[in-house]
Amino acid sequence: MTKIFNQPSEFAEDQLTGFLDLYADRLRGVPGGVIARRAGEPQVAVVIGGGSGHYPAFAGLVGEGFASGAVVGNIFTSPSATQVYSVAKAANQGRGVILSFGNYAGDTMNFGLAADRLRKEGIDTRIVLVTDDIASADAEDQRRGIAGDFAVFKVMGAAAGEGRSLDQVERLGQAANSATRTLGVAFDGCTMPGASEPLFTVPQGHLGLGLGIHGEPGIRDEPMPSAEDLSHVLVSSVLEHAPTGGSVGESRRVAAILNGLGTTKYEELFLLWGTIAPRLREAGFQPVEAEVGELVTSLDMGGCSLTLMWLDDELERLWCADAYTPAYRKQRSPIAAISADADDFWEPGAEQDVAPQASPAAQRLAGLVRDALGLIATVLQDNEKLLGDIDAVAGDGDHGRGMVKGANAAVEAVELALSNGSPGTASHAADGGSPGASWLLKKAGQAWAERAGGTSGVLWGAAFEAFGASLGDDSERYQPKDAVAAAQAFATAIVELGGATVGDKTLVDALLPFVDELTARVNGGEDLLTAFRHAAALASERAEATSELTPKLGRARPLAEKSLGTPDAGATSMALVLSSLADAELWKGKSWMLEA
Repeated sequence: MTKIFNQPSEFAEDQLTGFLDLYADRLRGVPGGVIARRAGEPQVAVVIGGGSGHYPAFAGLVGEGFASGAVVGNIFTSPSATQVYSVAKAANQGRGVILSFGNYAGDTMNFGLAADRLRKEGIDTRIVLVTDDIASADAEDQRRGIAGDFAVFKVMGAAAGEGRSLDQVERLGQAANSATRTLGVAFDGCTMPGASEPLFTVPQGHLGLGLGIHGEPGIRDEPMPSAEDLSHVLVSSVLEHAPTGGSVGESRRVAAILNGLGTTKYEELFLLWGTIAPRLREAGFQPVEAEVGELVTSLDMGGCSLTLMWLDDELERLWCADAYTPAYRKQRSPIAAISADADDFWEPGAEQDVAPQASPAAQRLAGLVRDALGLIATVLQDNEKLLGDIDAVAGDGDHGRGMVKGANAAVEAVELALSNGSPGTASHAADGGSPGASWLLKKAGQAWAERAGGTSGVLWGAAFEAFGASLGDDSERYQPKDAVAAAQAFATAIVELGGATVGDKTLVDALLPFVDELTARVNGGEDLLTAFRHAAALASERAEATSELTPKLGRARPLAEKSLGTPDAGATSMALVLSSLADAELWKGKSWMLEA
């Protein structure tokens, strides 16, 4: 259990503060993560990242011969697109950027959005996904990234350190990923800071085969074997998925990583390696500079994983190259001194952000937006544990916490925007008046996405921005039909970004029936509040009905059978939010919005 914390929700930020103080001589904190202090000639920036809870991944791998920067998200939650953009912009040295991370829905969306933004600014940005986990899917491009992250990052960091071009670093990263395979096992579940129970448990005397690194349980439980038998399972399974074709497919030399997940003792790992190494050699493979220890962890999880990266001459040289980071040091010759004065990096926040002039109706509607967001934050806080428990059945248990962080951030952003700030801040309107509802929703969406992170964070953030854009701030009167159009825009943003449809066991299963019902009732002449109540009730029914579905997208997909009988966390939170907004108290005195 994680015992040392102040506020559990701020654990990721608090631990990063201590980390940066400890390694201030070689790292620099920037909004969203860390970058390495620069030394020597400019090189391609390799920016890695993901959720916290995996140290040494990801911040511990920033330094010479490895990553140029790391984006640090909340516990087991992808960082926001804003955080990724901030770290990548700061790490960029003028030779392009590689973004690399494990293949998870939230990471791919947030890193992808950040890459698009960087490219629009003229920064050549590439993405290298890590897909090494053989237990998560048969198709390589659908596999998640676990401890193989380390091997892929190491190859690219070494290539960048050699002065290779962006094309070459990208090619080598993709080659490393295609050559890397991992299988993991769990002995015990991990516990989120502040939680009293682990995210999952393994039956006494058993292990969970095929775990993820976000606290996801194994695909199935098996009786706990001896070290000899466990090494057989790990080695034989990974070798069965060996890459084929080319110099890598013919190679008998492998980079090997025996990775501890958090509480498995080094002595146990050494013992297990003593049975793995002979098996590899008996199978005709030569381990090259094997790594045994904690490299990609999962808080206090008990467990381990075996990673093999098949080596050709080029990959072997890069795997064996020098590196110097807070958590990993490989050195054959003295590493060039790092200049503590090399502090040139991009400073975010220089851009002015001024609210446009808003009509009186838009300013009046802004009050309703503020009250609605406050109500949403309250209902999510009241149900945080419920949502986390539901998510933990087949996921990582972070949904409740992420939704609360997002809602609170949105409320804070709105309060700031309404607080008569100075010019150049989000609270200042172009005409000196108050911001309108559309502007507030834009700021709320951006804040939600940045603070919540993860899949739900980016979806809700984009949806609020689309909702606000649909309303606009220049209307002289808002009517129920405008609310319907905005709800449709909200749903469209989520569907287009997330790619889910009804039946995939996501928040869409509650959202789309709500929007359809609301649209039909308002178009049929029903008043907005009555229509909203009926639509919200339908959303609650459909959210509960997701207990009969199996997930087809996201982290829970490999654990579909475990989720049967439990509703989807995202659909549940969506239904809770919509039901809270149907509260008549929210609409008191708002006849100007309710009447056609």
